[in-house]
Amino acid sequence: MFLSLRAEVESALETALSTLDYPTDDLGIEEPPEDVDSVLASSVAFRLAGEAGAPPPQVAAAVADEIDADELTYVASIETQGPYLNFLPSEAYLENTLETATAADYGALEDRGESVVVEHTSANPTGPVHVGRARNPIIGDAVANLLDYAGYDVDRHYYVNDAGRQMAVFTWAYETFDEDDLEGEPERDRPEYDLVRYYRKGNAFLENASEPKVADAEAEIESIMQGLEAGDDEAYERVSEVVDQVLGGMKACLARLPAEFDEFVKETRFMRNGDTDDLVARLKELDEAVYEEDAWQLELDAHGIEKNLVFLRADDTSLYPTRDLAHHEWKFENYDNAVTVLGEDHTLQADQLRTTLELLGNDTEPLRQVLYSYVNLPEGKMSTRRGTGVDLDDLLDEAIDRAREEVEERLDDRIRDDDLDDEDVERIAHQVGIGAVRYDIVSKQPSKAITFEWEQALDFEAQSAPYVQYVHARCCGILEEAGLDSAADLEGQDIDLESVAADLLETPEERELLETIARFPAVVEEAADDLQPHQIATYTRTFADRFNAFYRECPVLAEDVEPEVREARLALVAASKHTVANALSILGVAAPRSM
Repeated sequence: MFLSLRAEVESALETALSTLDYPTDDLGIEEPPEDVDSVLASSVAFRLAGEAGAPPPQVAAAVADEIDADELTYVASIETQGPYLNFLPSEAYLENTLETATAADYGALEDRGESVVVEHTSANPTGPVHVGRARNPIIGDAVANLLDYAGYDVDRHYYVNDAGRQMAVFTWAYETFDEDDLEGEPERDRPEYDLVRYYRKGNAFLENASEPKVADAEAEIESIMQGLEAGDDEAYERVSEVVDQVLGGMKACLARLPAEFDEFVKETRFMRNGDTDDLVARLKELDEAVYEEDAWQLELDAHGIEKNLVFLRADDTSLYPTRDLAHHEWKFENYDNAVTVLGEDHTLQADQLRTTLELLGNDTEPLRQVLYSYVNLPEGKMSTRRGTGVDLDDLLDEAIDRAREEVEERLDDRIRDDDLDDEDVERIAHQVGIGAVRYDIVSKQPSKAITFEWEQALDFEAQSAPYVQYVHARCCGILEEAGLDSAADLEGQDIDLESVAADLLETPEERELLETIARFPAVVEEAADDLQPHQIATYTRTFADRFNAFYRECPVLAEDVEPEVREARLALVAASKHTVANALSILGVAAPRSM
C-alpha cells in the first residue's frame, strides 16, 4: 500500500504545483522523522520559495490548500509543519495493508517483463571455498533473491574458470602424482578436499624441483593450455575430469548456505565455439591495441585506466579477461540486464572490462557490478595462500555448534509448550547458525570490510538473525495457539478478512507495526533498484523492534480481549509473519516455526 500511497501523493503534488504554475520536476518527497505521524512528507516548498517570492511555510500552505484529501484514497489529510507538507494515512490505507499483507507472497512486486543474469561466487575450482570469499555467494544469492522478488526473471550463474594456467597446473599434477606423493589426509570426505592436495603438490614441485624437471612439467602444462585454446577434445576432457570433481564438492559446500545456481558457465565454452578467437581479432583492430612485452594489449590510459589490458600472449593463448569479454557479450545477447558480484580486488578488472566492452561497440548500461570487501575473523585477516586459512565449511560447522549450545541453554526458559526433540533442536541449530552467518554478512554495506564476531551474530537479544527469526517463531506460536495454520494464508481459515476492522488497531504500537508492514514492498523496490540487500536487513531490525513493542503492549489471545479486537490482532500477527518470513527469505535466512 505504501507504493500506492506514494503514487497518489506524487500525482496530487504534481496537480497542485501545475495549478499554481510551479515546476513539477522535483517534488521533494521524503520519509518524515519517526516523531511525525505522517507516512510521507514533502520539502518542495524549500525549492519553490525563491520562485514564489514567499517564505517556505507560506508556500507549503498554498500547496496544501490546492490538494483536496477527500479526493484521495490512501491519504486522510495534509498538514503543514513549517515548510513541510505531511501526508497522513487514511483508514483505507491501513485496511488494505492488513488485507494484502496476510497473503503468503506479500511484498513481491509485479512482473517487470525483464530478464537479468546474476553472476556470483565464480571461485576458481582449485579447492575448498575459503571463508574470506564467503561474502560473494551470500551477497550474490541475496541480490538474486531480491531481484526475483522485485519482479525480474532471474538466472543465477557461476562462471567457471576451467581454462587458465591454474587449471592446467592442476590437471598436470592430478595426472602426475600418486596418493603416496601427497601430504596428509583430506580434511573432509569431499572431492575438493581430496584433490586440492594434488594442486598444492604441483605448485610445490614447480617451486622446488630441479630446473630440468620443472622444464618438462612446464612443457606439459603448456601443451594442455594450447590444447584448450585449439578446442582439442582430449585436452578439454582431461581438464574437465579435475574441474567437475572439484566443482561438485564446492557445490555441496555452497548448498549448505544455501546458494544454488541455474547454470555453471565454463570459460571453455567461449573458446570452443570460436567466440574468443573472433573477439581477439576485433580487439587487434582497435586503435588502443598494441603489441609490446611479448603480448597483445590495450592501452586504456586515454580512458582513465593506467594499466593496460593484456588479451593475448605471445604463444597465441588467451587470458581470463579475453574470455570474460566474450562471456559478457553472450550475456548481452541473452539477457536484458547483467549483474556481477565481485571482490574489491577486482575493481581494476571491472573497469577494464566495461571500457573494453564499450570500445567493442557494446552498450554497457545493462551491466551493473556489486563490489564487496572481504570477511575477516577476529584473529586477523585470513589468507588463501598455500592452503592456510579457514574454509567456509569450518565457519558453518562452528556456527551450527554454537547455535546448538545456545538453543539447548534456552530450552528450560521457553514459554511455548511444544516439546522439542533432538531432531527439532538440530533443525533449529542449523537454521539459526547458518542464518546468523548469512545475516551478519549480508546486513553490512558490501563496500565495508567486516570482522565476523560470534557474540554479535548469535545474540538472541540484539539486532541479529536470531533476534529477527524469533519474531517469526513468535508469530507462528500465536497463530497456532489460536487454532490457525501458521504456514497458510488466513484466507479460508476461521478468520473472515473482509470483516476484520483495521480501525480497531488503535494503539500506537499497533499503528506503527501496521505502517511498517505497509512499507515492505517499497523497501524491496528501492533495495532492488540499488542492488543493496542490506537495506532489507536494516528493515527487518526495525520491523522486529516494532513487533516486539506490539507483543509487549497488545495481548492477542488474553481472555479480556474483545473478539473483534482479537480477530484484528490475529490478522496483524499473520501479516507480520508473512512480512518477516519474506524479508528473511530474500536474505537467504531461514524463518523457523519454533525456536
